[in-house]
Amino acid sequence: MDGAAGDASVVDNGGQLQVRSAALRGRNVTLHYGSQPFSAAVVLAHPHTQFGGTMHTKVVYQAAKALSRIGCAVLRFNFRGAGASGGAFTDGPGEKDDFRAALDYTQAQYPGAPLWAGGMSFGAWIAMTVGAEDPRVSALIGIAPPVTRYDFDAVASSPKPKFFVQGEFDELCFLKDMRAFYARAAEPKELVVIDAADHLFDGKVTEVADAIEDLLGDYE
Repeated sequence: MDGAAGDASVVDNGGQLQVRSAALRGRNVTLHYGSQPFSAAVVLAHPHTQFGGTMHTKVVYQAAKALSRIGCAVLRFNFRGAGASGGAFTDGPGEKDDFRAALDYTQAQYPGAPLWAGGMSFGAWIAMTVGAEDPRVSALIGIAPPVTRYDFDAVASSPKPKFFVQGEFDELCFLKDMRAFYARAAEPKELVVIDAADHLFDGKVTEVADAIEDLLGDYE
Protein backbone atom coordinates (compact mmCIF):
# COMPACT_ATOMS: atom_id res chain seq x y z
CA MET A 1 0.00 0.00 0.00
CA ASP A 2 1.36 3.47 -0.83
CA GLY A 3 0.95 6.72 1.07
CA ALA A 4 -2.58 7.52 -0.04
CA ALA A 5 -5.09 8.17 2.74
CA GLY A 6 -7.81 5.62 3.42
CA ASP A 7 -10.60 4.94 5.88
CA ALA A 8 -10.48 2.11 8.40
CA SER A 9 -12.15 1.20 11.68
CA VAL A 10 -10.75 0.84 15.18
CA VAL A 11 -12.91 -1.08 17.65
CA ASP A 12 -12.96 -0.36 21.38
CA ASN A 13 -15.61 -0.65 24.08
CA GLY A 14 -17.38 2.41 22.72
CA GLY A 15 -17.94 0.92 19.27
CA GLN A 16 -16.25 1.69 15.98
CA LEU A 17 -14.17 4.81 15.45
CA GLN A 18 -13.86 6.31 12.00
CA VAL A 19 -10.18 6.91 11.23
CA ARG A 20 -8.01 8.11 8.39
CA SER A 21 -4.37 7.15 8.07
CA ALA A 22 -2.03 9.44 6.13
CA ALA A 23 1.55 8.65 5.17
CA LEU A 24 4.17 10.19 2.96
CA ARG A 25 3.58 9.73 -0.73
CA GLY A 26 5.77 7.08 -2.25
CA ARG A 27 6.60 5.53 1.11
CA ASN A 28 5.48 2.18 2.43
CA VAL A 29 2.74 2.46 5.07
CA THR A 30 3.84 -0.72 6.84
CA LEU A 31 6.88 -0.44 9.09
CA HIS A 32 8.95 -3.41 10.15
CA TYR A 33 10.75 -3.86 13.45
CA GLY A 34 14.23 -2.44 13.22
CA SER A 35 13.35 -0.18 10.28
CA GLN A 36 12.17 3.40 10.73
CA PRO A 37 11.48 5.16 7.42
CA PHE A 38 9.14 7.47 9.35
CA SER A 39 10.41 9.96 11.93
CA ALA A 40 7.34 9.29 14.11
CA ALA A 41 3.78 7.99 14.12
CA VAL A 42 1.35 10.62 15.36
CA VAL A 43 -2.23 10.41 16.58
CA LEU A 44 -4.15 13.70 16.28
CA ALA A 45 -7.40 14.42 18.13
CA HIS A 46 -10.06 16.94 17.12
CA PRO A 47 -11.87 19.71 19.05
CA HIS A 48 -15.03 19.34 21.15
CA THR A 49 -17.58 17.09 19.43
CA GLN A 50 -20.59 19.04 20.68
CA PHE A 51 -19.27 22.24 19.12
CA GLY A 52 -18.72 20.74 15.69
CA GLY A 53 -15.23 19.32 16.09
CA THR A 54 -14.31 16.40 13.83
CA MET A 55 -11.20 14.90 12.27
CA HIS A 56 -11.90 17.21 9.31
CA THR A 57 -11.54 20.41 11.35
CA LYS A 58 -9.28 22.64 9.25
CA VAL A 59 -6.52 23.04 11.83
CA VAL A 60 -6.38 19.31 12.53
CA TYR A 61 -6.24 18.54 8.82
CA GLN A 62 -3.50 21.09 8.14
CA ALA A 63 -1.52 19.98 11.20
CA ALA A 64 -1.65 16.41 9.89
CA LYS A 65 -0.38 17.58 6.51
CA ALA A 66 2.42 19.54 8.18
CA LEU A 67 3.49 16.51 10.21
CA SER A 68 3.46 14.31 7.11
CA ARG A 69 5.70 16.84 5.35
CA ILE A 70 8.35 16.42 8.05
CA GLY A 71 8.31 12.64 7.74
CA CYS A 72 5.56 11.49 10.11
CA ALA A 73 2.82 8.94 9.61
CA VAL A 74 -0.36 10.56 10.92
CA LEU A 75 -3.65 9.16 12.17
CA ARG A 76 -6.72 11.35 12.51
CA PHE A 77 -9.93 9.88 13.90
CA ASN A 78 -13.41 10.87 15.06
CA PHE A 79 -14.26 10.56 18.73
CA ARG A 80 -17.35 8.55 19.63
CA GLY A 81 -20.44 10.44 18.52
CA ALA A 82 -18.59 12.42 15.82
CA GLY A 83 -18.88 11.68 12.11
CA ALA A 84 -19.34 7.97 11.51
CA SER A 85 -17.97 6.91 14.91
CA GLY A 86 -20.39 5.05 17.14
CA GLY A 87 -21.32 5.88 20.71
CA ALA A 88 -22.11 9.15 22.47
CA PHE A 89 -19.96 12.03 23.71
CA THR A 90 -18.82 11.63 27.34
CA ASP A 91 -16.79 14.83 27.91
CA GLY A 92 -13.58 12.98 28.66
CA PRO A 93 -13.59 9.39 29.89
CA GLY A 94 -14.86 7.76 26.71
CA GLU A 95 -12.79 10.01 24.49
CA LYS A 96 -9.66 9.04 26.41
CA ASP A 97 -10.53 5.41 25.72
CA ASP A 98 -10.96 6.32 22.05
CA PHE A 99 -7.55 7.93 21.97
CA ARG A 100 -5.94 4.91 23.62
CA ALA A 101 -7.56 2.69 20.97
CA ALA A 102 -6.15 4.96 18.26
CA LEU A 103 -2.69 4.76 19.85
CA ASP A 104 -2.92 0.96 19.89
CA TYR A 105 -3.93 0.92 16.23
CA THR A 106 -1.16 3.33 15.23
CA GLN A 107 1.55 1.46 17.12
CA ALA A 108 0.44 -1.77 15.43
CA GLN A 109 0.60 -0.13 12.01
CA TYR A 110 3.98 1.56 12.61
CA PRO A 111 5.71 -0.62 15.23
CA GLY A 112 9.20 0.74 14.71
CA ALA A 113 8.39 4.45 14.91
CA PRO A 114 8.32 6.78 17.94
CA LEU A 115 4.73 7.51 19.00
CA TRP A 116 3.52 11.10 19.47
CA ALA A 117 0.17 12.33 20.82
CA GLY A 118 -1.38 15.60 19.69
CA GLY A 119 -4.66 17.41 19.38
CA MET A 120 -6.53 20.68 19.15
CA SER A 121 -8.57 22.35 21.90
CA PHE A 122 -10.57 19.63 23.74
CA GLY A 123 -8.57 17.13 21.68
CA ALA A 124 -5.37 18.63 23.03
CA TRP A 125 -6.51 17.89 26.57
CA ILE A 126 -7.41 14.31 25.68
CA ALA A 127 -4.27 13.65 23.64
CA MET A 128 -1.77 15.29 25.96
CA THR A 129 -3.27 13.78 29.13
CA VAL A 130 -3.38 10.27 27.71
CA GLY A 131 0.04 10.75 26.14
CA ALA A 132 1.55 11.98 29.39
CA GLU A 133 0.38 8.79 31.11
CA ASP A 134 1.24 6.34 28.32
CA PRO A 135 4.87 5.17 28.41
CA ARG A 136 4.80 4.46 24.67
CA VAL A 137 4.29 8.14 23.84
CA SER A 138 7.46 10.21 23.59
CA ALA A 139 6.16 13.69 22.65
CA LEU A 140 3.03 15.77 23.32
CA ILE A 141 1.53 18.36 20.95
CA GLY A 142 -1.16 20.83 21.99
CA ILE A 143 -2.87 23.28 19.64
CA ALA A 144 -5.04 25.85 21.46
CA PRO A 145 -5.11 23.76 24.65
CA PRO A 146 -7.92 24.93 26.99
CA VAL A 147 -5.70 24.91 30.07
CA THR A 148 -8.21 26.73 32.31
CA ARG A 149 -11.21 24.58 31.33
CA TYR A 150 -9.79 21.09 31.92
CA ASP A 151 -7.26 19.50 34.24
CA PHE A 152 -3.86 19.69 32.57
CA ASP A 153 -1.86 18.84 35.72
CA ALA A 154 -0.61 15.53 34.30
CA VAL A 155 0.63 17.42 31.26
CA ALA A 156 2.30 20.17 33.28
CA SER A 157 4.21 17.67 35.42
CA SER A 158 5.19 15.35 32.58
CA PRO A 159 8.92 15.20 31.76
CA LYS A 160 8.08 14.44 28.12
CA PRO A 161 8.76 17.10 25.46
CA LYS A 162 5.72 19.36 25.08
CA PHE A 163 4.97 21.53 22.05
CA PHE A 164 2.25 24.20 22.17
CA VAL A 165 0.67 26.42 19.51
CA GLN A 166 -1.53 29.22 20.83
CA GLY A 167 -3.49 32.08 19.28
CA GLU A 168 -2.68 35.56 20.54
CA PHE A 169 -6.39 36.43 20.82
CA ASP A 170 -7.73 33.01 21.82
CA GLU A 171 -11.11 33.77 23.37
CA LEU A 172 -11.42 30.43 25.21
CA CYS A 173 -7.92 30.22 26.64
CA PHE A 174 -6.48 33.67 27.13
CA LEU A 175 -2.82 34.06 26.26
CA LYS A 176 -2.00 35.20 29.80
CA ASP A 177 -3.43 31.93 31.13
CA MET A 178 -1.45 29.93 28.60
CA ARG A 179 1.73 31.75 29.58
CA ALA A 180 1.05 31.07 33.27
CA PHE A 181 0.51 27.39 32.55
CA TYR A 182 3.59 27.24 30.36
CA ALA A 183 5.70 28.83 33.09
CA ARG A 184 4.87 26.03 35.53
CA ALA A 185 5.07 23.21 33.00
CA ALA A 186 8.10 20.96 33.30
CA GLU A 187 10.87 21.11 30.75
CA PRO A 188 11.41 20.35 27.92
CA LYS A 189 8.78 22.55 26.30
CA GLU A 190 8.25 25.00 23.47
CA LEU A 191 5.50 27.51 22.71
CA VAL A 192 4.63 29.32 19.49
CA VAL A 193 2.10 32.17 19.61
CA ILE A 194 0.28 32.95 16.36
CA ASP A 195 -0.19 36.71 16.05
CA ALA A 196 -3.80 37.98 16.00
CA ALA A 197 -5.22 34.42 15.92
CA ASP A 198 -8.43 33.39 17.67
CA HIS A 199 -9.23 29.96 19.13
CA LEU A 200 -10.03 28.41 15.74
CA PHE A 201 -7.17 30.24 13.99
CA ASP A 202 -9.57 31.69 11.42
CA GLY A 203 -7.48 33.00 8.54
CA LYS A 204 -4.34 31.71 10.25
CA VAL A 205 -4.54 27.97 9.64
CA THR A 206 -1.48 27.85 7.39
CA GLU A 207 0.49 29.62 10.11
CA VAL A 208 -0.39 26.80 12.50
CA ALA A 209 0.94 24.31 9.96
CA ASP A 210 4.14 26.34 9.61
CA ALA A 211 4.53 26.44 13.39
CA ILE A 212 4.13 22.66 13.61
CA GLU A 213 6.83 22.19 11.00
CA ASP A 214 9.16 24.65 12.77
CA LEU A 215 8.62 23.08 16.19
CA LEU A 216 8.93 19.44 15.20
CA GLY A 217 10.88 19.42 11.95
CA ASP A 218 14.20 18.81 13.68
CA TYR A 219 12.87 16.98 16.72
CA GLU A 220 13.99 13.39 17.26
